[in-house]
Amino acid sequence: MSRALNAPGWLIARPIAHRGLHDRAGGVPENTLAAAEAAAAAGYAIECDVQISADGEAMVFHDATLGRLTGTEGAVDATRAADLAALTVAGTAERIPTLTAFLTRVGGRVPVVVEIKSRFDGDRRLTRRTAEVVSGFTAPIALKSFDPGIVGTLAEIAPSVPRGIVAEASQDDPEYDRLTASQRIALSGLLHLDESRPDFLSWRVGDLPGPVPYLCRRLGQMPVMTWTVRNPEQRALAEAHADQMVFEGFRP
Repeated sequence: MSRALNAPGWLIARPIAHRGLHDRAGGVPENTLAAAEAAAAAGYAIECDVQISADGEAMVFHDATLGRLTGTEGAVDATRAADLAALTVAGTAERIPTLTAFLTRVGGRVPVVVEIKSRFDGDRRLTRRTAEVVSGFTAPIALKSFDPGIVGTLAEIAPSVPRGIVAEASQDDPEYDRLTASQRIALSGLLHLDESRPDFLSWRVGDLPGPVPYLCRRLGQMPVMTWTVRNPEQRALAEAHADQMVFEGFRP
């Protein structure tokens, strides 16, 4: 890369617990304060997701809709933050936290990597709110997204915060349905680097090894984390072809 990367050592120093150190069967749902506490107590870095509420708050929640985790119908972005915070998650006492509450609970004990969810529609409200929340903390925090437009916006509004692009070799998820074939090629080949200007890459473990993560590491000196590692075979791929893993379902 021709520019200096903002990629501090803490970014890949510890295995990263996917959506926190969650265990739904054990009463610790994903992306909750309990999952954050479990990961921090065990010394793992944390990856979490944020969605926007109807009134513009960054909420720690993966899905765009509420049904899978709360049993309640509706979209996250159509529900006010206070109403989201009142919902229980996966039949436990845990509730949907704001990003502020989540980062406060972690308290800087371990790094947190926040994924900003996107519909690839140009809406930057969540990006700006997430950057605003993060600016209030001095803890090790990084931001990432599948959407290169979001990552490019972060370069402008939060240049001091490490930012990453999340990517994979193909786009078969329905979330990509609105994109053209050329846009999908740009995503899989990182043809948007002039726009996104990421400091690190988060690459799907099932697509390792591959030319994109290889070139990022070897030529660009860009750290590569890989997601989501769930078994010994995937862990071996991560150790051979990435700098750190986002893991789930076991303790490394």
